[in-house]
Amino acid sequence: MKKLNCWEAMKCGRENNSKDCYFSEVGTCPASIETFMDGVNDGQNAGRACWVIAGTLCGDDVQGDCSSKIKTCLACVFYHQVRKEQGERFMTGTELAEMTQYKEAILQAKFEQEESE
Repeated sequence: MKKLNCWEAMKCGRENNSKDCYFSEVGTCPASIETFMDGVNDGQNAGRACWVIAGTLCGDDVQGDCSSKIKTCLACVFYHQVRKEQGERFMTGTELAEMTQYKEAILQAKFEQEESE
């Protein structure tokens, strides 16, 4: 059975290259284009780790950062579906936050290197 990404399960219309008319109003979901988390929880990009991605669409509202939306995410049907499907292989929010911090550190180092050249 194919494991769905959040935009497939929630049918928000914000996935990358969406033809949905709603898409043009709210933009592409950051979870659908966050390549750093590709493969996490067997998803495409951050499609099965959306709870740590800022700017996702939940409850018809564009959400803020992870800490401001975590209560909504922990109550989300999709979050619980991913946890159940992944079982022991489920990557927790802590693990994903560490990945995000690592990515930001890499980007910052690259920026500083480019500035010094």
